[in-house]
Amino acid sequence: MSKKWIKNGIIVTSSDTYQADLLIDGGEIIGIGKMPDIDNAEVIDASGLYVFPGAVDEHTHMSMPFNGTESMPWESETVAAAVGGTTTIVDFALQARGSSLTDTIRKWQTRAEGNTAIDYNLHVAITDLTNDIMEEISTAVKLGVSTFKLFMAYKGELMVDDSTMFRMLQKAKEVGALVMVHAENGDIISLLQQQLLSEGKTEPYYHAVSRPIDIETEATHRAIKLAKAAGSPIFIVHVSSGEPAEEIRRARASGQPVFAETCPQYLFLDESYLALPDFEGAKYVCSPPLREKSQHEQLWNAITDGTLQAIGTDHCSFDFKNQKYLGRNDFSKIPNGGNGIEHWIPLLYTYGVKAGKISLNRFIELISANPAKFMGLYPRKGTIAVGSDADLVLFDPKVEQTITASSQLQGSDYNFYEGWQVQGAARHVLLRGEVIVKNGTYVGSRTQGQFIHAKPFGAAFQKVGE
Repeated sequence: MSKKWIKNGIIVTSSDTYQADLLIDGGEIIGIGKMPDIDNAEVIDASGLYVFPGAVDEHTHMSMPFNGTESMPWESETVAAAVGGTTTIVDFALQARGSSLTDTIRKWQTRAEGNTAIDYNLHVAITDLTNDIMEEISTAVKLGVSTFKLFMAYKGELMVDDSTMFRMLQKAKEVGALVMVHAENGDIISLLQQQLLSEGKTEPYYHAVSRPIDIETEATHRAIKLAKAAGSPIFIVHVSSGEPAEEIRRARASGQPVFAETCPQYLFLDESYLALPDFEGAKYVCSPPLREKSQHEQLWNAITDGTLQAIGTDHCSFDFKNQKYLGRNDFSKIPNGGNGIEHWIPLLYTYGVKAGKISLNRFIELISANPAKFMGLYPRKGTIAVGSDADLVLFDPKVEQTITASSQLQGSDYNFYEGWQVQGAARHVLLRGEVIVKNGTYVGSRTQGQFIHAKPFGAAFQKVGE
């Protein structure tokens, strides 16, 4: 790896904004400040640019089996992520019934090996918690996986019952692992789906009708109470609206270690997209579903007051014509998920920072620092500090662009944000000191991404408010 000298940039972390040079060697940041002339260093001029730590998207689904098909692959989606300014993802590895956790981890690592443009870690989604699997959790932590996901939804497929969740929370507490929960009441969703379909209500809009806010709120409340009884921290994923956020806010106010994320689609899109004609609404089927537009402000308030600590994309991308159409006559068969990893950073910069909803430092905290902290990757990832990986985004705040599927690198045939105008873009991106994006163009190799071991007892094990 060549030594690099990044000059004249404005460095932005979750806590500070200042002008300084960076010296990089061996894949790490080795110096910050005003540098004397440095021999044998490649100079990168960052004049007029922000220098961000690479984004850590702690919620992705690459090559994930779902509803008889599979989401877009590592090969295309991690390149799109890199060009957008994401340098690390934490992907969900789904345990198949009867499979061990070790086999699940190895399976996902095999899928990623040689196919990922950026670094990654894994959460393991547990669907079959036998006694043997329970004993294997500590082994998974030693293998570098410190986060586990439980689904309260998708009855008959991924959903676990309350006793499974409680046992998992107890065990995770022992080994310093963080339990992440998809909080929707799967029993009621299944019942509502059956009722709606029996009435001939098959269109994409009824996906949202079958998953009302109350169903998410109830499950969020239940998950929080189970975590309290187990004495374990918990992390609620993809909070879609103000009511479940209020459950989290109330628990945190009492001192309980409850943490959560939301996603860009819940901040920018609404349920009217699901009602688009000619089955176009299927493009926007994700779970939890898009909510009323009035929920946007409530989520921004939850971000502002610290109720929500992170933003992740929940990138789970499918083609419209080849995959979403599997549910043409039955909304329950539409593959759940959307795209967004390529453009989430300029979207949040434009409609978050530029719109005055969050500061530049809070922006970095939400997309980089906090995800790294909760996933056990900090300070190697998520910050700009001596000794940290040189995962850097040289961000040009002046660039204007229109998001469109015709020019995207994401593999699907549509874009969640088609036609949206955004300001700001990654000009250069470095992964462990190597330039993988230059002048907005991907110049790296899909063999460069590495599995990064996560450490147990991350930020969730600290007291709320510290």
